[in-house]
Amino acid sequence: MRNIVEFPEVLRLIEDRSVAFRAAIAAAADLDVQVPTCPDWTLRELAQHLGDGRRRQAAIIAAGPGAEPPAKTDPKGAPTAPRDREALDAWLAESTELMLDVMREAGPDRGCWTWWGRSQAPQTSGALARHQIQEIAVHTYDVQLTQGAAQPLPTDVAVEGVDEFLTTVAATTVPWPFTPATIDLHTTEGPSWRLTLNVDGVRCDDLAADAEPGDLAVRGTASELVLYFYARVPLDDLKTTGDTEPMERLADWDPNA
Repeated sequence: MRNIVEFPEVLRLIEDRSVAFRAAIAAAADLDVQVPTCPDWTLRELAQHLGDGRRRQAAIIAAGPGAEPPAKTDPKGAPTAPRDREALDAWLAESTELMLDVMREAGPDRGCWTWWGRSQAPQTSGALARHQIQEIAVHTYDVQLTQGAAQPLPTDVAVEGVDEFLTTVAATTVPWPFTPATIDLHTTEGPSWRLTLNVDGVRCDDLAADAEPGDLAVRGTASELVLYFYARVPLDDLKTTGDTEPMERLADWDPNA
C-alpha cells in the first residue's frame, strides 16, 4: 500500500511552500533578472506564472469532472501581478488562498479534469493538490537559485514529491517502446520505489525490502531526486548502479507524442 500524505497535510505543505516562495521573491534585489532554470522568464514573470497558475487550478477544481479543462480567462481580463513589492506579495498570497479555499470546499475525492489520465494518479482534487506542492516547491528553488542561495527541498516535501512524480508524471499505460527494464530509486531518507517499464507501460510500486536488484539503481536525497525529475540537476549528481540508458530514455520519452 502506497504511503500517501493525507489531504490536510497536503494543504499544509502547499501553504508552507507558498510562504517560502513569497519570501524568496521578497528577498530578491531585482525581479527583472532572468531565472537560469526557467530562461524564458524573469523573476517577476515567474511570480506572475505562479499566481496565475494557482487561480487556474482553483477554477479547474471548482468546475468538477470534465473531459476538457474549463476555458481560460481572456488574458485582458486576467489579473496581472502588481509591480509594487507589497502589492505583489499580497496578490501571491491571495492566489494561494483562493486555490486552498476551493480545495478545502471540494475535499480530496471530487473529480476534476487533469492532464494525466493514463497515469496511476486519480483524476481528483486531492491528486491535483499533491501536484501543486511540487510545482510551488520547485519554483521556490528556482527563485533561490537565481539569487545564489538555492536550498534543498524540505524532506517532507521532497519524499512526497518523489512518490507524486513517479505515480503522476512517470507512470503511464502507454506501452514502453524500448527494451523492458526495472529502475529502483532509493532515498537516503529511507523510502524506495521501483519503476517497471514494459509493454504494459510504466508502473510505479513501493520497493520491497527483499526484492532482487533491478537493472538500474538510482540513489540520492529525496530533494536531489525531485530536482533531477524536474531537470534542475543532472543525473550525474545522483549515484547510479547499472545501465543508466533506461532512465535517460524515460526522461526523453513523451508517451503522448
